Amino acid sequence: MLQTLGEWLWWDRLWLPGNLTWSALEDSEGRIYAKASHLYAAVPCAFCLLLVRYLFERYLATPLANVWGIRDQIRLTAEPNPILENYFCSQARLPSQADVRSLCKKTSWPERRIQVWFRRRRNQDRPGLQKRFCEASWRCVFYFFAFVGGVLALYDKPWLYNLKEVWEGFPKQSLLPSQYWYYLLETGFYLSLLFRLSFDVKRKDFKEQVIHHIATMTLLVFSWISNYIRIGTLVMAIHDSADILLEGAKVLNYAKWHQTANGIFMVFTVLFMVTRLVIFPFWLIHCTWVYPLERFSPFFGYYFFNFMLMLLQILHLYWAVLILRMVYKFIFSKVRLHMSLEGDDRSDEEEEDSDSLKETNHKSHMNGSGARGRANGH
Repeated sequence: MLQTLGEWLWWDRLWLPGNLTWSALEDSEGRIYAKASHLYAAVPCAFCLLLVRYLFERYLATPLANVWGIRDQIRLTAEPNPILENYFCSQARLPSQADVRSLCKKTSWPERRIQVWFRRRRNQDRPGLQKRFCEASWRCVFYFFAFVGGVLALYDKPWLYNLKEVWEGFPKQSLLPSQYWYYLLETGFYLSLLFRLSFDVKRKDFKEQVIHHIATMTLLVFSWISNYIRIGTLVMAIHDSADILLEGAKVLNYAKWHQTANGIFMVFTVLFMVTRLVIFPFWLIHCTWVYPLERFSPFFGYYFFNFMLMLLQILHLYWAVLILRMVYKFIFSKVRLHMSLEGDDRSDEEEEDSDSLKETNHKSHMNGSGARGRANGH
């Protein structure tokens, strides 16, 4: 049964156009072709990147955060209550008013106390500011080096300037060392993100991020096996270019360099719209949708690859809406944009603990009165 399944999975008609078979992609005459077995190296690469990330965050990002005065807010912990904890973990993090009244009867607590308990309990699960800073720093550094690597791998290639060259001789296109290392690095990185999903900062678009990572991994694997490597490198490069600015703006925002962060975010917005909503659909998807039909009849791999690219484009449209909402707030609402703290529509924002704020304000008032009294005494 497994043998039959394997034969069906690797059926030539699924992956290759025309009358080509896998034997046509055997290494010969000095040509080396991409093979599925090469992808095994992505697993140790992912673990190596996780190790590099740990060292980077501990010995570079965290000390930098301390130098810039980036500290986690002091949070009041929710007092132990088995009834509320069970409701929080098994039913909802944000109870309805009816549920709050029901919990009041079960716990003999007033509504106000229960609402404060849920706010504190939600805040306990939210990542601290230093964690967000370290994560954004790591992504910014990776995207920067990945983009530089992509430019070095592409700048002298004819298919960067003439997209019809992407399909010249397809699928008998020899694998280049630069393409191998570029793919290995990107595949390892996205695999490491999948490994870290349960530990990294979870935003409101968490499900969309999971879909994006899975779609990206699927595209990387499929394009490698089917020798769609030329178009794959182009797709990776345009994605990395905008991501550098986004993560860099977050880093500066956490460091309270808000004006610089806002400026970089505006540049990111323009670059995102150009690369993801213009170049990606009208150049790259057009290249994979139209040009191949000039050389061979459509096959399963052709439809599957374009379907995955369209899925990415849908995610781009979703994120474009969020970005434009943030830009609208920035321009028209006279509210300064704090992307990951106050203005990022993707962020799971920390809630204010009103009771603790009242207490803090009361103490500040008393301290201020005392100081004024001492000053008047002098």
